[in-house]
Amino acid sequence: MKICMIGTGYVGLVSGTCFADIGNQVYCVDKDVAKINKLNSGISPIYEPGLDELIKKNFKAKRLYFTSDLKKAITVSDIIFICVGTPNIKGSLKVDLSFVFKCIKEILLFTKKKKIIVTKSTVPVGTGDQIEKIIKKKKKLFSVISNPEFLREGEAIRDFRYPDRIVIGSNNKNEIKIMKKLYSPLINRGAKFFSTTRRGAELIKYAANAFLATKITFINEIANLCEKSEINVQDIALGIGSDTRIGGRFLRPGPAYGGSCFPKDTKGLVSAAEKFKTNLSIVKSVIKSNHDRINLLIKRVHNILGNNLKGKKISVLGVTFKANTDDMRDSTSLKMLPYLSKKGAIISYHDPSGEKKEFKKLINCKFKKNIKENCLNADLIILLTEWDEFKSIDFKKAVKKKNFKIYDLRNIYTREEMKRNKIKYYSIGRPDVN
Repeated sequence: MKICMIGTGYVGLVSGTCFADIGNQVYCVDKDVAKINKLNSGISPIYEPGLDELIKKNFKAKRLYFTSDLKKAITVSDIIFICVGTPNIKGSLKVDLSFVFKCIKEILLFTKKKKIIVTKSTVPVGTGDQIEKIIKKKKKLFSVISNPEFLREGEAIRDFRYPDRIVIGSNNKNEIKIMKKLYSPLINRGAKFFSTTRRGAELIKYAANAFLATKITFINEIANLCEKSEINVQDIALGIGSDTRIGGRFLRPGPAYGGSCFPKDTKGLVSAAEKFKTNLSIVKSVIKSNHDRINLLIKRVHNILGNNLKGKKISVLGVTFKANTDDMRDSTSLKMLPYLSKKGAIISYHDPSGEKKEFKKLINCKFKKNIKENCLNADLIILLTEWDEFKSIDFKKAVKKKNFKIYDLRNIYTREEMKRNKIKYYSIGRPDVN
């Protein structure tokens, strides 16, 4: 099939590349000419394991095209995926759909034959209805479908190839057949194909992310209790996660959740519920708890180093919201590092995805190219992200000082190992090692 992906952000680029890899002719469109030029040179604008190789492979095979010519891409395509950003409006729970609606208006300008419009972007319940109002005069030329994505950053290619489920929202049986044909290579591998109404598909994405965010927030709050009662939260997670009704995934305590989905989608779900006069008190509590968690973690740094942080050398390992991505959106580091800088700490950080523009203007904050250089003179090492590179560090060799401390926000290391090496070690939801 011939496909147009509008937007070469995370969703559009990964999905478009993977659609090309299963045999489709895909046109990825973006107004950012510099980004398109880079992609045509084989340079990906995002960090995702395996993506660069897949782009080069399908570009060479002439199944994958990158262009800023929206008219051409729409004209030659049968299915148009909208993959643009749907951020929260600043200072509000509401979702900004202006990019989506702008796309629709541009599609109207260039369409003369029947097209299927698919919203891949995460959108509130009823967005498809709003799109149909915009295309009302040319309604016979379009079908509007919801097809939410469930790609995890760092594992997106695998998630596309072997999805838990493929969700299609449409009331038209013929459209569902077309989408089923598009996804047939994945369905033949065992992927579950699930069709529902368009509104149903829109809500599934929000509900799924809100539920996962709730699991993360729940285990983080249980971890707080474990720290006070000297219980190992990992035992609790294993004990409750072994119950098949609950399951063990997303029961790993750590920093506040971040990234492109959970913070935005929990707020978007609450906003959508308010539109339908429904109170989602649990999701509201999750949002508040997650916000409060960053302050709690910062307070713990004071508990470890004392109230006066001036001149204290703090080394941070990992600043992205999770491992195997360069995504900084809503990462705990965005609040923690500026706070530590303001308090006079001398900060160094290392992240495998490179230096971050967000920290360039911070006082006494420098990026280090490797782990050893970053940790050499540390009073405190904060393990913030669980990159594989951080899972087997010989801290005794990496750190020059004798009385350094470690604050492990991901529970990468065991208490027994730290006790054996006589390292002062603080983690999440477990008794400290002093």
